Amino acid sequence: MARIAGVNIPTNKRVLIALQYIHGIGPAKAEEVCEKVNIDRTRRVNELSDSEVIRMREVIDADLMVEGDLRRDTAMNIKRLMDLGCYRGLRHRRKLPVRGQRTHTNARTRKGPARAIAGKKK
Repeated sequence: MARIAGVNIPTNKRVLIALQYIHGIGPAKAEEVCEKVNIDRTRRVNELSDSEVIRMREVIDADLMVEGDLRRDTAMNIKRLMDLGCYRGLRHRRKLPVRGQRTHTNARTRKGPARAIAGKKK
């Protein structure tokens, strides 16, 4: 089992798909990593040699911000907005949609399950 950036990537999947299990690596970045290490995208992870896995790990560590560092950076950016007290920070603080979506209806993902309001019947 290959372990890259603290994540056990699945061994029976193709390299391009398996790299996407790492937080911060999507299809484009996975393609870029494969290109830098000269690995065919159609090969499976269990077909890779140890040296290829090590080279892939070095490329990811050197060039990309992934997993814990990326999560920490995102959390710090949100905390900065909240400390500034700007509009986006206030929306984060109140757990409401940040990017201009309507909240009269919908927005259930962000607001959580609907709660009944007492005395609302007419």
